[in-house]
Amino acid sequence: MGRAEERQARQRGARRAAKAGPTGIRRLFTWKKLLGTFFGLCMVAMGAFFVIYLMVPVPEANAQAKMQSNVYKYNDGKILARTGEINREIVGLDEIPRNVQYTFVAAENKTFFQDSGVDLKGTLRGLKNTLTGQGKQGGSTITQQYVKNYYLNQDQTVTRKLKELVISLKVDQKKSKPEILAGYINTSFYGRGAYGIQAASQAYYGVDAEKLTVAQGAYLAALLQAPNQYDWAIASETGKKLVTERWNYVLDNMVEEGWLDAGERAGLTFPVPKAPKAAPGMAGQAGYLVDAAKKELARQGLDEEDLEAGGWTITLNIDSKKQKELEKAVEKQLEDELDREGNKVDATVQAGATSVDPKTGKVVALYGGVDATQHWLSNATRSDYQPASTFKPVVFASALENGSKTQDGVPIGLNTVYDGTSRRPVVGSGTPFAPQNDLGRSHGPVTVQTSLNRSINSAFAQMAVDVGLDKVKETALDLGVPDKNFPLRPAISLGTMGASTWDMAGVYATLDNHGRKVTPTIVAKAEHKDRRVDLPEAVGDRVISRETADTVTAGLTGVVRNGSGQAAASSAYQAAGKTGTSENNRSAWFAGYTPELVTVVALFGESPQDGGGQVSLTGTANSGRASGGGFPARIWADYTLGALGGGSDARFDLDLAEIAVPDPDPTPTQTETETEDPGPTPTRTETEDPGPTPTETETLDPDPTPTETETLDPDPTDGTTFTPPVEPGSTDGSDNQRRPND
Repeated sequence: MGRAEERQARQRGARRAAKAGPTGIRRLFTWKKLLGTFFGLCMVAMGAFFVIYLMVPVPEANAQAKMQSNVYKYNDGKILARTGEINREIVGLDEIPRNVQYTFVAAENKTFFQDSGVDLKGTLRGLKNTLTGQGKQGGSTITQQYVKNYYLNQDQTVTRKLKELVISLKVDQKKSKPEILAGYINTSFYGRGAYGIQAASQAYYGVDAEKLTVAQGAYLAALLQAPNQYDWAIASETGKKLVTERWNYVLDNMVEEGWLDAGERAGLTFPVPKAPKAAPGMAGQAGYLVDAAKKELARQGLDEEDLEAGGWTITLNIDSKKQKELEKAVEKQLEDELDREGNKVDATVQAGATSVDPKTGKVVALYGGVDATQHWLSNATRSDYQPASTFKPVVFASALENGSKTQDGVPIGLNTVYDGTSRRPVVGSGTPFAPQNDLGRSHGPVTVQTSLNRSINSAFAQMAVDVGLDKVKETALDLGVPDKNFPLRPAISLGTMGASTWDMAGVYATLDNHGRKVTPTIVAKAEHKDRRVDLPEAVGDRVISRETADTVTAGLTGVVRNGSGQAAASSAYQAAGKTGTSENNRSAWFAGYTPELVTVVALFGESPQDGGGQVSLTGTANSGRASGGGFPARIWADYTLGALGGGSDARFDLDLAEIAVPDPDPTPTQTETETEDPGPTPTRTETEDPGPTPTETETLDPDPTPTETETLDPDPTDGTTFTPPVEPGSTDGSDNQRRPND
């Protein structure tokens, strides 16, 4: 065969081979097959994704995303305390400045307002990094990050990322861009334990989110990339350099997108955040204030479970400056004088106080004890101790309001004369009662004004009977005294029921407010993102006439000016008030007011053992009896002077039926000495002295003679009397059962 024939044979073979197609492995990888396989896989993937899209629902928010703290604020907006596991306070987008909103978009997702909610390239890159173990993904959209924070978790798994992609597409269809942006800003973690922009604003700049500047917003937006690394307070030099670069990146993107003027951008400087502070907790007075607010909200119908779920911003009426003044006054006038470690009596002393604006009913300051983490029961709101002689003005108010007369038919007023003889049996009562005066002193004929000044027990016991015990109680309840262990016996004139400084502050505020009922209120407003608690008016209708209230006030100015409350007197303000010291000196009170401020201060003897039983305050700070005219009055004066900014020119505007005239003031006859514990009969001691260090002694009656003891039944039919022994812990000589703490 010639060369020409060989060449032709090869050409024919090539043509046959071409017609037959590739052989071996090459037959499996033709372009057509590869292309077909690729499109086939794409179709399968799309079908699978479609199935996943249908099968994966938008879940409920995860528990952590919904969890918020409750935020308690002073009346000026300063944070008092946060409660709850998560430091988060969700705010609406309308509470975040618009240029601050744009900082987050510029930092994380410039196409946020146009995209479909997902970044396929970034998601695929994240999947690749996860599969190859190269760490956390990058490039997610704001929608995807919101979905991760709100619906899913932070797990770095392929399953979670696929769910994130599907849910993001659905969320973008169902929610508006502003809703998604708000959700993202409110659920992100910013470091310093802060979740959400409101908590972050407070943590880094000490302001609410609504007051953030664009420069501060850019820093918070930059933080989200690496919160701990970029926190200026703990960042390394490298970290500070990186966060500064990212801050600039955010602002430059804003200019590029037209969200920030270039000239304004040029003038911005890096806003160094404040040093971190511990989250406000329950120590000190904060716990007492929060507890009082919770109780008030419960009274207004806010369910405890609802409150504990979080998300509430509760603004109190507490004035931070007055609160500080009250704490300082207790520290200076009491705590600095006590030796709690070395003196057994000092270790039992508990102080409580409530201060109210009489025109509004707002509780502007409150003292609950040394520390809410050490003594959980608030001494401001506890009502297991007797208010003692601070109740006497209520008896007088009832007499005036009811137009009552003495046994001789004389109308009762400031100038009405009573027999001030110690242990004088009351006339007209079915319950025999003959109370002892201060140190057993007999004063002879005295006016009601002098009886107030000197807290003369015999005069007020008779007055209560003259008015009618049922009418006295009715007036007391109208004024705000709680119906707690409230006996209809002559002893009520000495304040033998239970009451708190909070309760008595309401009573005295009603007197100060010319007879219009004042109910102390500590909550100014309580708001959730979608609702708020409706709070009643703190000042209500008139419960006693103006003339009655003002006449009582006039009488109480004499107590401060010339009587047992002289320690509260000052030329810097005009004041009215009343001292009180309960049976066996277990509590000591001063309830006083100026035209602008009502404050009740009390000391309680509480045993550190014995389940917190009531004990005597005698020996407090090695100063003998702890009377209402002593520590409580001095605390009151110190606080009031500071709370009024050094004093006030305000004067009581009084509408009086009569003006008190001076008593002849005969020298009192001391018939017997003070008896701290007169034995098996019910006793009640209260010492009052109009001198510079007043003390009070009141006893129900140390004499066991049946005609001078008090019966359980105001209308006995068998002539029996009630004379139980006074046991340790008893709060009333007529009741030997110790009242439990409330």
